[in-house]
Amino acid sequence: MSKIEEIEDAIRQLPSTELSLFREWFARFDAGKWENKFESDAISGRLDSLADEALADFRAGRCTDL
Repeated sequence: MSKIEEIEDAIRQLPSTELSLFREWFARFDAGKWENKFESDAISGRLDSLADEALADFRAGRCTDL
């Protein structure tokens, strides 16, 4: 059995109150990982081309108000 399968089985066995706590924890954990990756990509310049494209679209009038 793989580690993922073991985790899946453990999660299936959680009582509803603990499952709720796990969901909340995992949402915070996952958001933190995503934020760290986004920050790293921004600092390294990996997002620069996307920003340049968005600014070019804005300047060319290809944007609409939300």
